[in-house]
Amino acid sequence: MSLDSFTESVDESVSGFFEPIASWLGEVVFYAVPVGGTDLPLIVAWLVVAGLVFTGWFGFVQFRRFRLAVDVVRGKYDDKSAAGEVNHFQALTAAVSGTVGLGNIAGVAVAVSIGGPGATFWMILCGLLGMASKFVEVTLGVKYREVHADGSVSGGPMHYLPKGFAERFGSRGATFGKVLAVLASAMILFFGLFGGNLFQVNQSYAQLVSVTGGEDGAMGSSAGALFFGVLVAALVGIVLLGGIRSIASVTSRLVPAMAGIYIAACLVVILVHIGEVPSAVVTIVEGAFNPEGVAGGVLGALIIGFKRAAFSNEAGLGSAPIAHSAVKTKHPASEGLVALLEPFIDTVIICTMTALTIVIANPASWAEARAGEEIGGVTITSDAFETVLPWFPYILTVAVMLFAISTVLTWGYYGLKAWSYLFGRSRASEITYKITYTLFAVAGSLLTLQTLIDMADAVLFTLAVINIIGLYFLAPVVKKELETFLAYVRRHNSSADPDMDGAEKKAPVVTES
Repeated sequence: MSLDSFTESVDESVSGFFEPIASWLGEVVFYAVPVGGTDLPLIVAWLVVAGLVFTGWFGFVQFRRFRLAVDVVRGKYDDKSAAGEVNHFQALTAAVSGTVGLGNIAGVAVAVSIGGPGATFWMILCGLLGMASKFVEVTLGVKYREVHADGSVSGGPMHYLPKGFAERFGSRGATFGKVLAVLASAMILFFGLFGGNLFQVNQSYAQLVSVTGGEDGAMGSSAGALFFGVLVAALVGIVLLGGIRSIASVTSRLVPAMAGIYIAACLVVILVHIGEVPSAVVTIVEGAFNPEGVAGGVLGALIIGFKRAAFSNEAGLGSAPIAHSAVKTKHPASEGLVALLEPFIDTVIICTMTALTIVIANPASWAEARAGEEIGGVTITSDAFETVLPWFPYILTVAVMLFAISTVLTWGYYGLKAWSYLFGRSRASEITYKITYTLFAVAGSLLTLQTLIDMADAVLFTLAVINIIGLYFLAPVVKKELETFLAYVRRHNSSADPDMDGAEKKAPVVTES
């Protein structure tokens, strides 16, 4: 049996077994209700409402404390004696690398095709609201993290849910929190293997094939697919073995590089069409409130924009606190403020740049997609760049590769922390996970497994339900942490000697797990 026949057989077998499960789970998680002539997925409303609640609860923290967040990232309030493994900038880039990916390139194109240019406006608004949710969950991630005897750190919903509930509600809360923690870990692990790993490798390989002559080209054969998978797996395995320090070291260089390449290309297209920028902005704003040809009118554009933003920045899903928890700090809210920059970078900047480029360039494929033709999002984005940069598909391939590899690395770390919570931190356990994860990277270039990928999306957004329930109950803890950090900032800024008081000099609690 040839390799192609074998992979097709595996795809068919897996799809046949899991398709009913994936279909049922997708219908439950992404259940939609008719609103104004279109369908509103309740999970999207759940995420947006959380953003609204936390924005009000914390007094528009994403706007009032934005400058402070930038100062923290710049290292103004760094404390080298604090427990942790990476600095604020490295923690931010590690987390951003988990959210910035193909969704920013392909997903946005789909959004402005279905929801029209106006979807961009609502996408930005949802990104701004998501900043507050991200602040809350990451503050909790650092507050309840575990610092192990070897100096490594574990954090995320699997830690702050049981600890936070136990602290606030006693033994019954602890039991309930532990149940939620196990469910959260299983969901993160499942998505990490299929959505954060296999899907990213699969899509980056597809883009590579498209620019190297298609299925008849150099990389179109099964041997080319296997070579690509092994290469990515080797790179991921080497970095993953180094832990969060190694991942942060790579992503702190990779994320700025890939974002820089992509944004620079967007700016080239925009500058070439600079005279059309004002009209494009007007089109986006008018399309938000008076969309043409969009099912559901304004609500249709709003829902599409919110959906794209929610799927892109992962605010409220509970994944980002895992990376942010490794930061060197004694003030949990300091990293919460850093984290609110994440949706701003991912959605407000990168997604908006993609949308603006498409609207300004107005490629023929975008018009065809809006007319109902089935055209891939990557194709629309690539065509938009190609109107000015004929060779850009090759650069886009590099960008896609960088986006994909950084996402695979970060989700490899997320999955490791979930695995360790479920199966322990022994060396044998962690090596087993790392080998499994690298093998999934090889499979990504050979298998489609679309059913499992769809199922992984549903699992990840189920996590949002569990996580946000926890955020509501633990928000008062976050409020106190923010007040504590702001008091520290005031003392730091008003004193030439920014020594911390006795309470702040206490060594972090070291726990074994």
